[in-house]
Amino acid sequence: MKLPLIPNLILSAALLFAGNGAFAHDDATLDQMKAPNGGQLRMAGPYHFELLVDKTNKEAKDSPVTVYLTDHGEKKIPAAGVSGTATILAGKSKVTVPLSPAGDNKLSGVGKYVSDGHMKVVVSIVFPDKKTEQARFSPLAAEHAEEHKH
Repeated sequence: MKLPLIPNLILSAALLFAGNGAFAHDDATLDQMKAPNGGQLRMAGPYHFELLVDKTNKEAKDSPVTVYLTDHGEKKIPAAGVSGTATILAGKSKVTVPLSPAGDNKLSGVGKYVSDGHMKVVVSIVFPDKKTEQARFSPLAAEHAEEHKH
């Protein structure tokens, strides 16, 4: 028996989007989501990385960098055995901050950086299976845009 076109399309779409319930989000969608720890969210392979930086540095000074790891279902990914770096491009400097486990699903480190509205951060995480995932952030972009509205 041949099904009519519309039910076939609906069935095809349902099958296409069926699965584990985790859908890919673009950066704009993630920026609209409330991150659990108040940082900026990005996708990195099968993970979400949430980046927190000090947003108040008017001049370069030692400040924390924190990354939280979750899967797309917001389940915490243990940080034990995980390592990484956060490469910060802000002002006229480039700083690489080593990240190490700091409990639960958290990695942290300290680096000397300026909280520049144009700040870019590349987070690279190496998991215990040696697989590496990377995400790019603009953690102060929203604040920078608000400051320059006319």
